Amino acid sequence: MSEQATDTTPEPRLVTETGLDRRIADIVEPVLLPLGYQLVRVRLTAQNGATLQIMAERFDGTMTVEDCEAVSTAISPVLDVEDPIDKAYHLEVSSPGIDRPMVRRADFVRWQGHLVKVETSVLVENRKRFRGKVVGVAEDGFTLEREQLAYGEQPTVLIPFSTLTEARLIMTDELIRDTLRADKKAKLAAANQNDEDDDQTND
Repeated sequence: MSEQATDTTPEPRLVTETGLDRRIADIVEPVLLPLGYQLVRVRLTAQNGATLQIMAERFDGTMTVEDCEAVSTAISPVLDVEDPIDKAYHLEVSSPGIDRPMVRRADFVRWQGHLVKVETSVLVENRKRFRGKVVGVAEDGFTLEREQLAYGEQPTVLIPFSTLTEARLIMTDELIRDTLRADKKAKLAAANQNDEDDDQTND
């Protein structure tokens, strides 16, 4: 499982936005952290005129419908005050999903052994696009076992985190199974924590 940062200081994201998306992320992120959520991604699209997509999750990687509603309620007034978008828009808060973006080192630790699609900003061993399995994670990069080898390529490649522009899990049966298992474990841990809190309150 991932090496989680503390609840108030999660790992910084390796993959961040640019332009207006970055400005919105800078507004939203400080609101989420005290509530126990971390930002995954911000994206303003032209869908339905304009749609602001905020992707977030709890520090344990879970995100319920109720969590999405709580995030939406918390960030809406702040966005109204800061007013970074100069037109009407629809706010859409969601979980990262199973085929999630990988934006923190902890994501690569947590989902080691699974298939990912990766794009880099510079050539890494003569490529900018990769597809394969995460087989190792270091402090400054991760090792990918290539799904398909071109002539002359090594089976594995070390991709520095500093070169990442996008990384995303690829949907597989194994990923679905492990995601459901991790989600169940996190919810059980949360339920146990709530029971302990209730016991302390009653003492």
